[in-house]
Order: sequence, then C-alpha cells, then structure tokens
Amino acid sequence: MAESPREDRSLLTERSAGELSGVTPDERGLRSLLPVRALGPAFVAAVAYVDPGNVATNMLAGSTYGYQLVWVVVAASCLAVLVQYLAAKLGIATGSTLPELCRARFPRAVTLVLWLQAECVAAATDLAEVLGGAIALHILFGLPLAVGGLLVGIVAIAILQLQSIGQVRYERVTAALFLVVVGGFVAAALADGTSVGAVLAGTVPRLNGSGSAVIAAGIVGATVMPHVVYLHAELMRSRFGVATGPAGTARRRAVLRACRADVLLAMSIAGVANLSLLVAAADSLTGWQVADIESATAGLHATIGPVIATLFAVALLVSSIASSSVGTYAGAVIMQGFLRRRIPITLRRLATLLPALVILVLGIEPTHALVLSQVVLSCGIPFALVPLIMFTRRPDLMRELVNTRSTTVAAALGAAAVCGLTLSILF
Repeated sequence: MAESPREDRSLLTERSAGELSGVTPDERGLRSLLPVRALGPAFVAAVAYVDPGNVATNMLAGSTYGYQLVWVVVAASCLAVLVQYLAAKLGIATGSTLPELCRARFPRAVTLVLWLQAECVAAATDLAEVLGGAIALHILFGLPLAVGGLLVGIVAIAILQLQSIGQVRYERVTAALFLVVVGGFVAAALADGTSVGAVLAGTVPRLNGSGSAVIAAGIVGATVMPHVVYLHAELMRSRFGVATGPAGTARRRAVLRACRADVLLAMSIAGVANLSLLVAAADSLTGWQVADIESATAGLHATIGPVIATLFAVALLVSSIASSSVGTYAGAVIMQGFLRRRIPITLRRLATLLPALVILVLGIEPTHALVLSQVVLSCGIPFALVPLIMFTRRPDLMRELVNTRSTTVAAALGAAAVCGLTLSILF
C-alpha cells in the first residue's frame, strides 16, 4: 500500500499535515469552532456553485422552458449540501483530501484514470469561468472577449495569493465576493415579480424532450461541482488543522458541528442564487430569443431596466473572478493529491487559461461552450461521488464520524440519479 496521505504537505503553505497532526483543543481553542467564527470554508466552495456555468444553464433553462426545470435546481442544490458535507467530514476525520485517499488506497492504474478525469473536470471549470468573465467585461465595457478573458485570469491569480498570507483572509474575501454575486442574481429575480404558484409547480419532476435533458444535465454539472468535492477537505485542513488519535475526538466533533452550519448556510444561499437565475429568466425572458448570455442581459435591460441588467452583469463578472481562483486552487489539490506533484499556481493558471483564450480568439460562441462545459462536469460527478461514499462509510477511516446508514443510502441514491441522467444524455 502507498504511504499515508497524512505525510503530504498542505497545499499552498509550508506546513505539512504531519506537523498539524495531534492538534488538541487546548492548542487551538474551541472558541474558534463556534458557528459564526468557523464560517468560511464552505463559502469558498459555494463560489463554484454560482459561477458562469450556472448563469448560462439556469438562464437558458428559464428562458426556454419557463419553470419546468425548477425541480432540477432544487434537487441538485439539496444533493450539493450532502456532498459538500461528506467531503468536509472526510477531511475532518482523516486529515486527508479525497485525491490523497484515492492515491493511497486504489491501484495505481485506477488513480491515474481518476486523476485524468479530474483534470478534465478542472479544465472544463476553468474554461467556463474565463468565458463568463470575458462576456461580462464585454457587456459592461465593450472589451474584446480575448482581452477580457486574460484580465479575469490575472485578477484571479491576485486573489488566490491571499491564501498564502492567511487562510481566513482568503475565505473572507471570497465570501464577500460570493455575497455580491448572490445579491446581483437575486435582485434580477425580484425585480419583475415572481409567481410562487408557478415556482411550486416547477418542483414536479418532468422533462420536455432531449433538449431539456441536456440542459438538466448542465444544471446538475454546474451545481454539484466535482472539483470542490476534491477541494473541501483541504479547506478544512488549512483552516482547522488535523486532530488525530483519541485526544482529538472532542475537537473532531466540534469541527464537524461547525462544519454542518457552514455547509448548510453557504449551500442554501448558493441554491437560492441558482433558483433566482432560473426564475429571473422565466419571468422576464420567456418568448425572447435568448441564444447567449449577452442576449439574456439585453432582455433583462428591456424588460426590467438598465439598473438590474447592470447588476446582473457585475454579478457575472464577480462570479467569474472568484470562481476562477477557487478552480485553480482545486486543480492544485487534484494534482497534489493524485500524483504528489506540485506546480506553481501562476503557471497552472496560465496553462488552464489557454483553452479559453483559444476559443475566444477563434470566435467560437462562448455561451454555447459554457453550457457544454457544464455537461462535461456532470459526467465527472460520479468519479468524485463514488469514492467519497466508499470512504465515508468505512469505520476504519472515519472512526466516530462514519456515515449513518441513512446518510450513505441518501448519497448513493443521489449519485445513482446523476449517473442515470448522464447516461440518458450519452445514449
């Protein structure tokens, strides 16, 4: 068996997980685990749940099918709460990320396959974020798409550097950007009035042909983000350290309680933002020819005014920048965990920026590329969820934090539903 992932160095810092092991409540203080003080890691993960891919898929869903796909957003948001909670709990119990555990406990060939698909997921995520930011800058300032994409990448690198001078500072900046995004999207939904009855009717599961199935898969891929499933344990480790052995039991339980509040609040807010996007499109854009995000913004401008349309575009830009930094962070966790290899964050960001710039320079329609990238993400979800469920149900790994039977069943049913939706599109 490979060496324990506890020996890996903590990403983006000079501390190792081994140096943090054995941390006791006395050393760190349980006061830091009070719910309000402990908020942060899940808000970083939640940024990925309101990225430009969500904007593209939810706006297209609402403008094309009205409220019919509300149930997909609600179901995906509920699954996101469970998945991110399990990902965080895995880190609390083991002190390791999901990629590290996969490398330590799976055959090398399986690990390489998982790494390759995870890198594809990370690339699709980076693509969506850069494209969305380029579109937003073009809407707001008329910048050429390629120039806008380059600027988004540069600003994302600058934000990510905050992590090297303090995890809490990075979390606070990212959470602030997250709330700006949510505010802009919710404002668009509230501006034109919403039929509560129509929204409730949309919670009844149904699809309207293959086109709605593709969009539904895109919504799921944009909502249940595989790359932050890989990232969440690292966020917990960087924030709270690793408490090992019997002496760490009290601390692990305290961290888990704080984690529940963090995940539930952050993911619920992200779910509201996603539902707001679909509702805004269903209220204001039904009947419009919405071919891309720019035409959707133009429709909002015409139906509910320039102020809300501008707020929407600003929220799109902020979501692109914030989620781009989170995506790069997750990509580094993926490579470190699966391969025990690290490359400079700036170099990684530049490498993942290239595909998006190529698409923009070639003139490929960016919103269409955005939606397809989210379908790719939906195909990557089972590769993250299956190992996550396998590990979190094992008492030898999770100790007192092992899943209950009902939790494992709920997670397995969610994973099966996602797999079924993905297969229905492929075949």
